[in-house]
Amino acid sequence: MANDASGTNSGGLMADKMPITVRGKALLDAELKRLMQEERPAVIRAIEDARAHGDISENAEYDAAKERQAMIEGRISEIQAKIAGGEVVNPADIKSDRVVFGATVTLKDLEEDDEVTYQIVGVDEADVKQGRISIMSPIARALIGKRVEDVVVVHSPKGEKEYEVLKFLFK
Repeated sequence: MANDASGTNSGGLMADKMPITVRGKALLDAELKRLMQEERPAVIRAIEDARAHGDISENAEYDAAKERQAMIEGRISEIQAKIAGGEVVNPADIKSDRVVFGATVTLKDLEEDDEVTYQIVGVDEADVKQGRISIMSPIARALIGKRVEDVVVVHSPKGEKEYEVLKFLFK
């Protein structure tokens, strides 16, 4: 996407920011809080308990606790980076005549004559079974910028599929 004079891309987001919905930010905040207030102290206690058993060079409990600690610290860093590098978008505040991040889009599968509805969300929020697809997914990328009645061709590992945009809304 090309940048305009304000330094944002044509989708209205800072070029180096990843969009995330309000719901997605709340989920990351909750996971971060749990990791920092529950998981981190628990693994520190487990390391202390394992050290108390003596020789740590051959202590499987100590090794497992240290490995778990590394995973927790890695996830904390990852979440903090996502929050810092994210731009929170409230889909209910969006007014657009085109499909953009946050839109809930109803599509008609032109091959199977079925209707499907997806909300375009941040990478960490995606859950196809719940109808939430990542902004980075092939279908979301094909939908961005489209209008009602547009036909999109989605290139996926299973081949090409055609959908018609029936409607979209921001909620």
